[in-house]
Amino acid sequence: MTKDHLSGEARLDEITLIRQAVNGDAASWEPLMLSHQQAVFRFAYLILGDPDEAEDVAQETFLRAWNHLNRFDSSRPLRPWLLSIASNLASNRRRSAGRHLAALTRAFRDEPGEAEIEERSAERIESDSLWQAVKNLDLADQQIIYLRYFLELPVEETAQVLSVAEGTVKSRLSRALEKLRKVIQQDFPLLVEGRNA
Repeated sequence: MTKDHLSGEARLDEITLIRQAVNGDAASWEPLMLSHQQAVFRFAYLILGDPDEAEDVAQETFLRAWNHLNRFDSSRPLRPWLLSIASNLASNRRRSAGRHLAALTRAFRDEPGEAEIEERSAERIESDSLWQAVKNLDLADQQIIYLRYFLELPVEETAQVLSVAEGTVKSRLSRALEKLRKVIQQDFPLLVEGRNA
């Protein structure tokens, strides 16, 4: 269970705040935003890989959610709806930037020096390698892995974010993990060796 996952009492408070916000109380929107901003930012960052872009997507997510709050079903949790908006915005931004721009950006980034790499902890290198491996998958596979494992959303909320059935989440996750295993074996053998050591 993640820090963001709401208890029954907190869920009731969320429903109250949503209802007040729907009625035009902007002050009620702020605590809702604060309680979900980390998850929204993290998810956008995982998709985009750029903190500034992720911050823009997070801000736009909350603006759009505020503007369409009257359409939200307050009997459902808010986080999956917000992550769904963030997913759409980040995916659109990623597509519009195009692969060419991403390749140019990577080409101009400085590669870390040997001394810097040695200073980084093995855990950090493994974490970065895993993220790079996931980034080799198609966007749909990335999203399901990010939601379930990086953001630790339960299957039910993951299904709500992606607007699919819970069984679909499980089957898509299984296929995505199988693809990830192949990517790791082929392109990131150190991750396999690290686990076997």
